[in-house]
Amino acid sequence: MRPAVGTDQSNSAITDGFRYLLILSRPRFWLYLAGPVVVGVAAAATTVPDLFLPVGFALFGYFLLPANILLYGVNDIFDADIDTENPKKTEREARWQGGPVVTASVVASGLLAVPLFAIAGSVAWPWIAGFLLLAVGYSAPPARFKTTPPLDSLSNGLYILPGIAAYAAVAGTQPPAMAVVGAWLWTMGMHTFSAIPDIDPDRRAGIRTTATWLGKRRTYGYVAACWLAAAVAFGFVDPRLGVLMAVYPVFVAWVATSSVAVDRAYWWFPALNTVVGTLFTLGLLWVIVPPTEVLP
Repeated sequence: MRPAVGTDQSNSAITDGFRYLLILSRPRFWLYLAGPVVVGVAAAATTVPDLFLPVGFALFGYFLLPANILLYGVNDIFDADIDTENPKKTEREARWQGGPVVTASVVASGLLAVPLFAIAGSVAWPWIAGFLLLAVGYSAPPARFKTTPPLDSLSNGLYILPGIAAYAAVAGTQPPAMAVVGAWLWTMGMHTFSAIPDIDPDRRAGIRTTATWLGKRRTYGYVAACWLAAAVAFGFVDPRLGVLMAVYPVFVAWVATSSVAVDRAYWWFPALNTVVGTLFTLGLLWVIVPPTEVLP
């Protein structure tokens, strides 16, 4: 017996809805939120079982997908009009399609964070709450930090809050202050570098960002300064971390002085973060299990 035409259309609509939510969540950038959770757990763990605590998996699962739907969904809702000027939405992402189901999905993604407060413990509450507030306030009025330089840059510390929450939940205490400072500075540089390709469309749309305020050349300098300061801060935690993080100011200096278009380099950035994040995490894991114990 063949299914009814209406059923086929309904199933197709559901499939299209899921596909759109996945595109909206920017899969290429999922690890920007979930990756810091892995680093935070590895930094806090003192034994192998600490690496596999349920709280770590819960935080990773939330910040892998629901948190990205919340962050980018709110962004797309309040940027629907101005995104008509942004070619990136056509080439790499998707324009806001609206509709009550999609909007409800974005709201539900925020509500899914509520159980984390019970799972992670009070020591992690400020960081989870901070993420939710900044994820919404970055794009939504009345705050809309993204249109107020340099608050647009500063507020992007939201990207490392999942990692701080994970550290606090696993260790039961807060991470080293200089590690937080270094990570926050890194996110500031990351955000502003990613805004460079949007300078022209943002100016046409009347959007003020740190990048449109400074202009392309000075924005490169700002990004390099943030990343250099981040490397120094991490160096106070561990000199080896400082050396590893120094790859970022070198990267932006190369982009600024080479013939490579920043629009193209922007899409290489997730790969660079994956490599650095992997080395960062391996270094932390080797403290728990030295390579000499696992290598023949």
